[in-house]
Amino acid sequence: MSTEEKIKDIEAEMAKTQKNKATAKHLGLLKAKLAKLKTELVSGGKGGGGGAGEGFDVSKSGDTRVGLVGFPSVGKSTLLSQLTGTESLAAAYEFTTLTAIPGNLFYRGAKLQIVDLPGIIEGAKDGKGRGRQVIAAARTCNMLLIVLDASKPITLKKKLEYELEGFGVRVNKVKPEIRFHKKDRGGVTFRSLHPQRYIDDDIVRSVCSEYKVPNADIEVRFPHCTVDQIIDAISNRAVYMPVVYVLNKIDALPLPEIELLCSYRHFVPISARTAWNFDELKERIWEYCKMLRIYTKPKGEIPDFDSPIILHARKPRISDLCDRIHRTLIEQYKFAWVWGSSVKHQPQKVGKDHFLHDEDVVQIVKNNG
Repeated sequence: MSTEEKIKDIEAEMAKTQKNKATAKHLGLLKAKLAKLKTELVSGGKGGGGGAGEGFDVSKSGDTRVGLVGFPSVGKSTLLSQLTGTESLAAAYEFTTLTAIPGNLFYRGAKLQIVDLPGIIEGAKDGKGRGRQVIAAARTCNMLLIVLDASKPITLKKKLEYELEGFGVRVNKVKPEIRFHKKDRGGVTFRSLHPQRYIDDDIVRSVCSEYKVPNADIEVRFPHCTVDQIIDAISNRAVYMPVVYVLNKIDALPLPEIELLCSYRHFVPISARTAWNFDELKERIWEYCKMLRIYTKPKGEIPDFDSPIILHARKPRISDLCDRIHRTLIEQYKFAWVWGSSVKHQPQKVGKDHFLHDEDVVQIVKNNG
């Protein structure tokens, strides 16, 4: 029996099983089996097919990677061409793009790799079309632009989220506070800092058993934890992905509809054909990728303001900057001089745990310097 057939069998059993306290453990075990099979499907293990597949293995380049995802004929190829100048074949019929097409967008001193992925079809999460290759490639991105036809955005949005969630892509969600630590002995120990309604010791142990984890400490630090969140923590399969919904062909809609769509969170209306509202789209990409520009200043020289070092964390430290420059630099680190909004004095001497702000200037002093 193929992986796809096993997935269908489990989904059918889950659909006919009543949800109540008596069946919670059984359903939890089925969900764990299902998640495990879907991981095999997307990674190409145990008969699931081959990973990202031909034409999808695009080497990462630049400071961040942004994936263009959507159903066929929503304008992804036109958007790539307009943003990057890269010619991705566009035509008025479905499945024009058959491989992953990369292009580069230069913005605020950063180089962003934009990857146009082939159109997803319904059932992609179950291996239909080239769905698993597309979603496997999407999981390698720092963020996604989900391109929607502005005439029917909500319906398409829900369908795409369903396909992505099926492969462990958690759209615009924060990683839950679950501490999972494997150990050598002692069995599975489960602890929660809050009363739980949907999980208990038996459910957690059954999920661990499915993933062949006989010994572990699991601590949940928030209320209303679900079985799916426990599975994500144990399997380490989930990717928490920032997503902007790009509403294309907005120029075909009346003004009242445009104003309504603009009010939705995570939505950016554009016209790929005319490049309308691209400034807002670029700003949103920058925000969702959590990019900061740090300028380095060699001793006695002027900072290089044309080539910033790009950091991604919300609150990056000096140590993160050292790792970005060279993995061994932190071993030689003595202190740093910082100019910018992160310090009270210009310059200020700081240690490796100092938090940096966007456009700070940093001069690193090494032990031998």
